Amino acid sequence: MAGQRMRRVNEAVREVLSEAIASGLKDPRIGFVTVTSVDTSADLRSAKVYVSVLGDEREQEETLRGLERSHGYLQSLIGRQLGLKRTPQLTFVRDESIERGLRIEKLLKEIESE
Repeated sequence: MAGQRMRRVNEAVREVLSEAIASGLKDPRIGFVTVTSVDTSADLRSAKVYVSVLGDEREQEETLRGLERSHGYLQSLIGRQLGLKRTPQLTFVRDESIERGLRIEKLLKEIESE
């Protein structure tokens, strides 16, 4: 039962963050960001937010810094929209699974063509 609740909380937090980031944070450092998943601790004190960022290494780092800078605003949105007992402290982490998948796909195509 607790597992289902945490999945719902994680998905709700992901939706709020995705909408807030897409609708326009004012920080010019924040580029094109997709929130891929959220992992909230069981006590709701912290949440890792996995994001995929379009751009080169420097642009990705700048975007992560911009998101970290906006965490207070984003946390307040989560608190208002979800009405959780606690609002988790957000930590943004670059999700490299898409890049890793593309690299594996490229390697498999190279092997196939040989």
